[in-house]
Amino acid sequence: ASDGTWTATIGPVQPGFHYYWFLVDGVPANDPSSETYFGWGKQSSGVDVPDPALDFYEPKDVPHGDVRIHWYRSATTGQMRRVYIYTPPGYDAHPKQRYPVLYLQHGAGESERGWTAQGRANFILDNLIAARKAEPMIIVMENGYASKPGSAPTTGQMRGNEAFGEVVINDLIPEIDKSYRTQPDRKNRAIAGLSMGGGQAMNVGLGNLDKLAWIGCFSGATGRNFDIRTSYNGVFADPKVFNKRVSLLWIGCGTEDSLMAGSRALHEALGKASVRHVWWEGPGLHDWQVWRKHLHEFAQLVFRD
Repeated sequence: ASDGTWTATIGPVQPGFHYYWFLVDGVPANDPSSETYFGWGKQSSGVDVPDPALDFYEPKDVPHGDVRIHWYRSATTGQMRRVYIYTPPGYDAHPKQRYPVLYLQHGAGESERGWTAQGRANFILDNLIAARKAEPMIIVMENGYASKPGSAPTTGQMRGNEAFGEVVINDLIPEIDKSYRTQPDRKNRAIAGLSMGGGQAMNVGLGNLDKLAWIGCFSGATGRNFDIRTSYNGVFADPKVFNKRVSLLWIGCGTEDSLMAGSRALHEALGKASVRHVWWEGPGLHDWQVWRKHLHEFAQLVFRD
């Protein structure tokens, strides 16, 4: 228009969360009227397109939990770290009740805020708990990037997260057990994540089965070079031992996801070896709409024997 305003129409756009930018003289710029979200390694504008067929992640008139920000010092990194914590409805009203804990990780280029801001994890759990489809639980959302002081930069897509497992086991779990009313044993601890976080959940979970008993891999970056005898330090080599020790191994991926080939290969290899696990596949790309579905399904199984 003559006054400098303009409009644009796009679409149709698939339901779910989408990042977007404006190009101003070829330079990407966020929408100043939009809340920003950390994705693609930067702050970005975002919009959530409603799905008329799905409402499990929408805020409803049910009891709601709280999302808290918790700061703690990591001895592994020598730094203060920020964690997002979901506490279920009634946490403050019932000071004697203790809860299981799900450690839930974001993907590459995202942050500890992703699962609440983009993923709506808190609303997913609120709705499931209200319907008695999930156990009341604490969810801990850490930043997946962690390096030791003075460590040399690593190469590859997942650079900067080489110390993450040590942070979780040596720093984070003790901090959460000290600061919140947890049930501090392996049968009441789970770890899950999406993409990079799914790979981290597999590495940390399978490598520390004395601390964790429930594992979820959502569109996980697990790689295609899987060997049932040697991968993950041979944890699958004896399926009977694994099946007895692990309460749940949950693996899922969207059918249009570029990581589907690796996820399906892992699923098929585990099935051939009689390793007990739950497999999910359904329409979708490598995006938040699929990961919301993954959490919705996983949360209904975890901490339920």
